[in-house]
Amino acid sequence: MSKFYSLLGISKKAGKLAGGEVAVENAIRQKTAELLILAEDASGNTKKKFKNSAAYYKIPLIEVGDKESLGSAIGEVFRAILAVTDKGFAKKLVALAQEEKIVDEKRKNEESFGK
Repeated sequence: MSKFYSLLGISKKAGKLAGGEVAVENAIRQKTAELLILAEDASGNTKKKFKNSAAYYKIPLIEVGDKESLGSAIGEVFRAILAVTDKGFAKKLVALAQEEKIVDEKRKNEESFGK
């Protein structure tokens, strides 16, 4: 398992990760989401919904892996969307995704951290 997926599991155990549509929507509305992680094989409707939310609330979004990989990394079956609620975990996950070339640069939201 890559460092990216390992760190996802650690952030879940630390209570700094919301998984699933309802939990992620709540994190976005409460303005606790620092990063959205979207599965590449998520439905078109889910992708549109969370890309729009990310743009509106100015939350960085990356498309990574598939639903099964994201789910198994956090001890669940499938997860199409995750929200990281800690800035430190979010920065490191983005860096690891780029380092491990899990995420394509063109897919990464242009928003930078610390603004």
